[in-house]
Amino acid sequence: MTYLPDDIMAKVDRSSMAASLETRAPLLDARVVEFASRLPFEMKISGGKGKRLLRQVLYRYVPPSMIERPKQGFAIPLDGWLRVSLRGWAEDLLSEERLKSQGFSNTGRSVRPGNHTSRVSDNLAVDSGLS
Repeated sequence: MTYLPDDIMAKVDRSSMAASLETRAPLLDARVVEFASRLPFEMKISGGKGKRLLRQVLYRYVPPSMIERPKQGFAIPLDGWLRVSLRGWAEDLLSEERLKSQGFSNTGRSVRPGNHTSRVSDNLAVDSGLS
């Protein structure tokens, strides 16, 4: 599996279709790739930062704070969902009685949505798969 076509692009495609959106990956256009392949190295990377030429063009139109920031992903509002709309479902799956009935004996410490959300979501994924 390759990360771009088999993971990121597939997720973007599914997500955009679910929202009736059409997305494009302009930097993957064959003409852009061919143009970039002909550029000298110095025009591609400067000071350890890639996309030098693109950055120079962006500085004309976009505030530097939008360009000079770390990458960020597209997170889902899991914490909010587990605190509100999915709270009942999550509490049912993580209830002490249910966990004991599935063979989990050490359930003395309560785990509730909004408290360690990523660990709760991992437990929910496993537990819902066991159901």
